[in-house]
Amino acid sequence: MTGERPDHRSDARERALYVLYEADQKGVPGPTVLDGQVVPADELTSLLVRGVDTHRDRLDSSIAAKAAAAGWTLTRMPLLDLNVLRLAAFELGERPDVPVAVVIDEAVELAKRFSTDHSGRFVNGVLAALAVELRPGAHDERAGAE
Repeated sequence: MTGERPDHRSDARERALYVLYEADQKGVPGPTVLDGQVVPADELTSLLVRGVDTHRDRLDSSIAAKAAAAGWTLTRMPLLDLNVLRLAAFELGERPDVPVAVVIDEAVELAKRFSTDHSGRFVNGVLAALAVELRPGAHDERAGAE
C-alpha cells in the first residue's frame, strides 16, 4: 500500500473514459455502453458519460478550435486524448463546483496513463486554452492553486 487513498471521483472519471472510448470504438452513444455495463456505474460516471453525450457537438467544436492552434484536428487526435478532452471540457463548462486546477490535473493524469508520451502536455495546453473560454477568471483560479 502506498498510503494513497482511493478517490472515487478519479475512479469515476477513469471509468467514464473507458465507457466513452468503448462507445467510440463501437460507434454507439456513450449511454448505450453505460446502460449495458454488468456493474452499474456510480452517479458521477453516469453524469460524465451522459453529459459528454448530450453536449458532444459543442464540446468537439470548442476542442477543435483550441487544438487547431497546435495544428491538430479531431480526426488526427488519438481517440483517448479526444475523450479525455471531452470529459474535462464538460466538467469545465457544466460543473463549476469542480476547480479548474482539479479538472486539468485529472485530465492530464488520465492522458499520461492511457495515451501517448506527449498526450499529457497536449491535453494540458488545450484545456488551459479552453478554461479561459469556459470559465472566465480561470487563470486567476489556476494560479492560486499552484
